Amino acid sequence: MAVRVVVADDQAVVRAGLRAVLAAAPDIEVVGEAGDGAVAAELAESLRPDVVLMDVRMPGTDGIEGTRRIRALREPGIRVLVVTTFDLDRHVYDALRAGASGFVLKDVEPEDLQVAVRTVHAGHELFAPSVTRRLVGSFVPADPAPDAGPTGTLTEREREVLGLVAAGLSNAEIAARLVLGGTTVKTHVSNLLTKLDLRDRVQLVVFAYEHGLVGAAGGEG
Repeated sequence: MAVRVVVADDQAVVRAGLRAVLAAAPDIEVVGEAGDGAVAAELAESLRPDVVLMDVRMPGTDGIEGTRRIRALREPGIRVLVVTTFDLDRHVYDALRAGASGFVLKDVEPEDLQVAVRTVHAGHELFAPSVTRRLVGSFVPADPAPDAGPTGTLTEREREVLGLVAAGLSNAEIAARLVLGGTTVKTHVSNLLTKLDLRDRVQLVVFAYEHGLVGAAGGEG
């Protein structure tokens, strides 16, 4: 079954280009286009696409608010992939914080854009953890105060796993670091996503930085 995509960008020529690139892939189908974040969210609600390719900077309702509205639909199967000009961009950080699952640059190669859509749809990480950490770290205070709020429901082991996820370690690397089985680590990550009401590992990284949990269990350094 084809990956169903909605393309959101305020420039018609850009939308046409993105549509052409995606339509060239036999396993990707563009089912709708939007000129701003509000229309993108409306199409997400009515069409239930797999991925919304969202320009982050648009007049009117931007991609950040559009992402937030899609997230509010409580449809975990709909994933947002942000398109941006600069990787270290406050708008990208805000979009990730709002619920986007990753981002690509506007000058991405056509084949890489197709791969990015497939990757996000499959629920996998889209970019190197180091990029995520560099981006998030640029816009979070150097020493954020630990917050007992939602973290109070976490076990000590879950806090350790969260810190290591934020440090960019894979499940296999976390298992080796904590001397746990791979299935056990996967369960801890799943529990973290459920307890914290987050979508994916990208969201876990953002959460960990904002709550001063990076470095737990020796995850940084």
